[in-house]
Amino acid sequence: MIAQFQENLQTALQSLLANKLRTALSLLGILIGVGAVVALLAAGQGVRDYIQRQVEAIGPNVLFVFPGGFSQSGLTRAAAQQSGLLRPALTLGDARALQDPARAPDIVMVAPVVAQTLPVASARERMVTTVRGVTPEYQVARNWTVARGRFLTPEDERTAARVALLGVEAARRLFGEADPVGQLIRIRDVPFRVIGILSRKGGTSFGNDDEVILIPFSAMHQYLYSVRGRGGEPGLSAIVLVARSPDRIRAAQEQATAVLRERHGIRFREDEDFTVVSQEEILSLFGNLTLILTAFLSAIAGISLLVGGIGIMNITLVSVRERTREIGLRKAVGARRRDILLQFLIETVLLTLIGGFLGVLLGIGVAFLISTLAGGAFRAIVTPEAILLAVGISSAVGLAAGLYPAWRAARLDPIVALRYE
Repeated sequence: MIAQFQENLQTALQSLLANKLRTALSLLGILIGVGAVVALLAAGQGVRDYIQRQVEAIGPNVLFVFPGGFSQSGLTRAAAQQSGLLRPALTLGDARALQDPARAPDIVMVAPVVAQTLPVASARERMVTTVRGVTPEYQVARNWTVARGRFLTPEDERTAARVALLGVEAARRLFGEADPVGQLIRIRDVPFRVIGILSRKGGTSFGNDDEVILIPFSAMHQYLYSVRGRGGEPGLSAIVLVARSPDRIRAAQEQATAVLRERHGIRFREDEDFTVVSQEEILSLFGNLTLILTAFLSAIAGISLLVGGIGIMNITLVSVRERTREIGLRKAVGARRRDILLQFLIETVLLTLIGGFLGVLLGIGVAFLISTLAGGAFRAIVTPEAILLAVGISSAVGLAAGLYPAWRAARLDPIVALRYE
């Protein structure tokens, strides 16, 4: 049995080498398909890993409160607020209420945030970027360090000081290689003095933090963005909460929800006009999105494998026709149907295995190229599961593609086959 298999394998190799150009063209479809599957799965895994690292860097005991929730008309409250149809759902009074230990004992820190996309200019350059008005608590809540200079102080907040901290990319774009600390920038033509450069954070699910500019919350409302919510209180874009400990995150989330429902006058079973989310929920949301995207892109890449399989089937049918006399001769000297069937199946599976191996190498190369072009900020991860999946699919495609031609070859009448010209 082993000797027969070795003989069929040798015959298959000889057949493939006898038609090098045809073999190469047959390999191409499988090679591209497998390479695309491996590269896309590696990119998808890299995206999931990147998002997980970014979200985990936020901290396991951090909560975010955003304006949002669906109204009965289907329009989100956040969208309505941005379009001017509603007042801001979150206000500074909400943030102060969440600081009450009697109402929210598991919330130990509250950092209100108001963010706007605004034009910013230095003496040499202009840009449009996100400007966030924050309080000194924001540094601890978001686990942010300062590379040069200092962070905002309670005195800056109390006096609405026109001072700013720049993300590393914002500093580079506005000042190049010069030291921006102590220099002036103009945010919507209002002068602010740079007091520090933030440490690099990279892109997160909340935007590119390296291009952000932070200013005192009070200065934001006094000079740049003075929209008011209920009761005339300053409106907010978000509230960052820090729970007492990671194991109390769920309790803190429930307390924040109860406090805000009461303040907003939301009755039982009514839709909320805010959303309180934890790190785990953010990670789950983005994980599901990347999983769906990766599966969709991999399905598109799988079409290449299908096309490659059809190409192999066509080539194998041509090979059966060309070798009809050979098949008749083998049958005449005692070869059984299963011997002929096995011979052609080995050829097609061998062809797809070679294509699959080369495709894996191509996919690894593309994944490495993606990581290199990303400059270390993102890394495509090739997993053993992705390789096994791609090779397994290519082998199955080869087996399916070779089954019909092999069956046709095995059913040839030896007398008709010997007479075939």
